[in-house]
Amino acid sequence: MTRMMKRALINWLFRLFIFISIFGAYLFKKEILIEFMTHEFTFGISEYGISPLHVLWAIFMIMMLQHIFPHKELSMAYKKGKLEEYVPVEGFSRLELLEFVQGMNVKAWIVMLVWLTFNAVFAVLYLFKIIGAADMLMLTVFFYLSDYLCIIFFCPFQTFIMHNKCCINCRIYDWGHFMMFTPMLFIKNFFSWSLFFTALIILIKWEYNYAKHPEFFWYGSNKRLQCNQCQEKLCVIKNKIKGK
Repeated sequence: MTRMMKRALINWLFRLFIFISIFGAYLFKKEILIEFMTHEFTFGISEYGISPLHVLWAIFMIMMLQHIFPHKELSMAYKKGKLEEYVPVEGFSRLELLEFVQGMNVKAWIVMLVWLTFNAVFAVLYLFKIIGAADMLMLTVFFYLSDYLCIIFFCPFQTFIMHNKCCINCRIYDWGHFMMFTPMLFIKNFFSWSLFFTALIILIKWEYNYAKHPEFFWYGSNKRLQCNQCQEKLCVIKNKIKGK
């Protein structure tokens, strides 16, 4: 059990706690979620003061700001886009790198198409008032929990589309926040739009780095991404589930 795996499990348990808390409010105090998501967002200047949902917004924002202004405790899955984490493989094939990039780009945009199509269903339901803002918040919190389910236990994108070796080698690793807050795009509220557009900045930053330095992102050109160099072992539980 590596230090990074322990941190991942703690993060997953924390997200599970958040999910259960919001789900409890969704079941028994849904009007609070509706009130929060449909009225102007203020920072404690209201009759309600600072609510747990203000705290939730702060948790989400701090999580994303760590990816805009990264720190050394982040996983190599993210840090591989940084120059200081690049250890070149001597004599790697530029042609193979190009083929890798092209293949991963096609798979990545398939994932994006699948994700946007999936979320379009909820967007239509919301626009036709079949579901409401509280339901979209609950969906976002479910995606928040699922992000670490994908890292630790099972990732459908990795298994069925990307076929990458692990999270460390994931082409779309930092798409997670954009995917997490996709439902927030459809709600006209500071809480929702501030989260979605911050996530969009992270996505653009990731894609810019990938386009500028694709050699940072391939184990065939970056030694730090090879299994014998891995210090995190985030794939251990996934591999046990797969029987590897």
